[in-house]
Amino acid sequence: MELHQKESYGRGGLHARPAASEQESVRAEFIRKTYQHLAFAILGFVGLEYLLLTSSLAPALMSLMVGSKFSWLIVLGAFMGVSYVADKWARSSTSRRQQYMGLVLYVVAQAIIFVPLLYIASRIAPNVIPLAGIYTLLLFGGLTFTAFTTRKDFSFLGGILSIGGFVALGFIVMSIIFGFNLGLFFSLVMILFATGAILYDTSNIIHHYRTDQYVAASLSLFASVALLFWYIVRFLMAMSSSD
Repeated sequence: MELHQKESYGRGGLHARPAASEQESVRAEFIRKTYQHLAFAILGFVGLEYLLLTSSLAPALMSLMVGSKFSWLIVLGAFMGVSYVADKWARSSTSRRQQYMGLVLYVVAQAIIFVPLLYIASRIAPNVIPLAGIYTLLLFGGLTFTAFTTRKDFSFLGGILSIGGFVALGFIVMSIIFGFNLGLFFSLVMILFATGAILYDTSNIIHHYRTDQYVAASLSLFASVALLFWYIVRFLMAMSSSD
């Protein structure tokens, strides 16, 4: 699972200005488009995940992706590479089509990398998946409400998230190589990490993204929501197995 990537949100765009400096109607339109695209990304992810998990592809993907500890490392590396390309396309200042290609590519990549986790969860604790979805939406709603009501600029979290992301990635790689379980505490820490990423992304939407960057903004926010969902699923699975 990708750790949240943070890139400059101010690249490109010769004419569009930051949404925060525009008239209220323009800001509102940008925000509406951003969350509309986020909703479509989530619905697309749910639909793809359902198709993958209910098809004969799921066992084959499980065998391919987690057949050995090194296969999962390869999958993670490939996912990070695809994520970089998708984010770069979504931030294109010259092609709206390329922006949408980036968002679609990223949603597909997320759906595929989630297969092993949700395949296992659906068999050992089927109630975990819908419960994790509810918790994710509630947390996301609360964080979004906080960011929009306080209008605080959380851009200072960017450096913290970048460093924390590299540290967490190091632990993940070591756990795969040396075969130890990261456990319940790590999942809890990563849930807190994901909430910080959502606050950061939402703050950027309010204060820093340009009005033509709603596709890139929705991709960044979707990445944080997916990260939150991933670790809530892992946390709930660990809690259910300890009962």
